[in-house]
Amino acid sequence: MIKPRDRIQAELMFLYGAEAAAEWWPRLAGRLDAFGRRHPHLRTARPHLDEGDIILITYGDQIRRPGEPPLQTLRHFLATELAGTVSGVHLLPCFPYSSDDGFSVIDYTRIDPALGTWADVGDLARSHRLMFDFVANHISQHSSWFQAYRRGEAPYRDFFIEADPNTDLSQVVRPRTTPLLTPVETAQGIRHVWTTFSADQMDLNYANPAVLLTMTEVLLHYVAHGASIIRLDAIAYLWKTIGTPCIHLPQTHAVVRLWRAVLDEVAPGVLLITETNVPHAENIAYFGRPLPDGSTDEAQMVYNFSLAPLTLHALRTGNAEKLSAWAATLQTPAPGTAFFNFIASHDGIGIRPAEGILTPTEIAGLVEQTLAHGGRVSYRNRGDGSPQVYELNTTVYDFLNDPLRPDPLAVPRFLAAQAILLILAGVPGIYIHSLFGSRNCHDCFAQTGQPRSLNRRKFTLDELQALLTATDSHAGPVFAGMNALLRERRRHPAFHPAAGQEILDVGRAVFAVRRTAKDESETMVCLVNVSSQAQSVSGWAQAGQVWHDRLSGRFYRQDELVLAPYGIAWLTPV
Repeated sequence: MIKPRDRIQAELMFLYGAEAAAEWWPRLAGRLDAFGRRHPHLRTARPHLDEGDIILITYGDQIRRPGEPPLQTLRHFLATELAGTVSGVHLLPCFPYSSDDGFSVIDYTRIDPALGTWADVGDLARSHRLMFDFVANHISQHSSWFQAYRRGEAPYRDFFIEADPNTDLSQVVRPRTTPLLTPVETAQGIRHVWTTFSADQMDLNYANPAVLLTMTEVLLHYVAHGASIIRLDAIAYLWKTIGTPCIHLPQTHAVVRLWRAVLDEVAPGVLLITETNVPHAENIAYFGRPLPDGSTDEAQMVYNFSLAPLTLHALRTGNAEKLSAWAATLQTPAPGTAFFNFIASHDGIGIRPAEGILTPTEIAGLVEQTLAHGGRVSYRNRGDGSPQVYELNTTVYDFLNDPLRPDPLAVPRFLAAQAILLILAGVPGIYIHSLFGSRNCHDCFAQTGQPRSLNRRKFTLDELQALLTATDSHAGPVFAGMNALLRERRRHPAFHPAAGQEILDVGRAVFAVRRTAKDESETMVCLVNVSSQAQSVSGWAQAGQVWHDRLSGRFYRQDELVLAPYGIAWLTPV
């Protein structure tokens, strides 16, 4: 077996050459040794995922209460309203920032005082598995690093990427329509700095080994403060080489492998997860290559980006065929790897992951419904400068349900979408707004002018509790339905991330999955009606066998099951 330290040195040589690797490896090794001495207990931990793992995605100040740090309010909400429902929390960036709701980080090592302290984060870590955001691609222009760059101070004068604006950069794959280069006043005059995402988010220069070493220290800082999952934000764009697409470059994968080896060395219980909003085949490449011990050498989890647009397409059309055909191809490359399944997050609903799966006409249908229901659409630049749909900016509830047309099937339709997410092999990620069926926040959009703000409303604890108890609101029934689904999922070994999965063909209007526990102690057939019509379902089990629906408590024979419009059944044999 190749030792983690040998893997690290191999990646350093690949990235920087033998001479530079020989110079920088002792510095990195010294950091690893010091970390190991301070945190010896982390060396003995091992990665672990099971059916009980459900991750809540939330901002640190998503729920606020007067006179209390929001991280403490979040902990209170988790303890009182979600006890036994979620096991982990993805804390979206909780550091001082200047824009993009936290993703333009000013200081990687501090907690935003408006949210609380590292002690508050530690309290959360004692009760929940924490996923930290590692915004590794870029840092705020207001950071001390970038201000030192502007002054020409070492070492930061080499921390960022400059390019001549006359350079041909047409091959660069863009996730935005904003300019790739931003002019900046420096002590040496105007310099044009690489900014993949916005003029406030300055890309870091990983071709400089000092940047890699410094960011590895940031990674270890998060582990020291309780992170058990590290999310590599926008990782696909990490390394830039002019004359290439600057996405998924071999050097980017090498950096991910190096960070995986770093964690394998000092904290093997900490998992890496990559966030790459790209077509499916490109996305799953971040699992990496097999290792002799049966694991892989990059991320243990990847975001399952194609799931969201395919689920919305199924429910928009009442036809699960595209979703089923794609799901039948899903497999992870090694034990201990898993998909991170989600259909809503703080960002929009990515459309690139549907490329090659949905037709242009089907994608246009998603766009049309988003706009008709009050949402927005964001675009990216193609290589020729023309715009292409990048993401849908809407809450899932409002995509599925027209805000201007009350519908008694609105809540069942929304819960059907969540059930699809929950039955697939992997670890579920639940955006906090999915707990309540939030509608688009048009006031939020008006305040920021950013389409993603439609899906980023913040609550006071009082207004959220009032919303959940209001008799004229769908939020209470959604919350009750979500809690029931999440609690039931955690009870069954058939939902282990590595449990067997078979996609069943029981008709175009029903998404059907058979899950089998790793030790074969449990089999569960999960059925979701994606249409507004009742569906008689057959062909999913042996005729005459009795099955127990774990959600409704009812008993069925295979030949008598009828799913209500948007009905859900999780069935185990009696």
